[in-house]
Amino acid sequence: MVAALGVLLLACTSAQAHHGWVGGETIEISGTVTAVRLGNPHGELTLEVEGEEWTVEVGQPWRNERAGLEEGDLAEGVAIRASGEHAGERLLKAEQLWIGEAHFVLYPGRI
Repeated sequence: MVAALGVLLLACTSAQAHHGWVGGETIEISGTVTAVRLGNPHGELTLEVEGEEWTVEVGQPWRNERAGLEEGDLAEGVAIRASGEHAGERLLKAEQLWIGEAHFVLYPGRI
């Protein structure tokens, strides 16, 4: 029983580390979208930032819509500013996005 509980706890911790935030540094980057893959479990943008490619994870389709993003807002050639957790080398888990003057909060509980 104790061993089974330990395995379950380890599985939950691993899932949280993969899908959730694990306390990384909050940063902000700006750049131009060069590639887009929207869908589940979350969308991904490739952002060209000062000559380097960054991966920016955005929300699931329903979360992006709830934040006010519309079809075409996250498209190649769009300049965005993103704020969120620096989750790895050139990887950002976006909590907020700005497109021009428009502000989109993807994860209200995180900011």
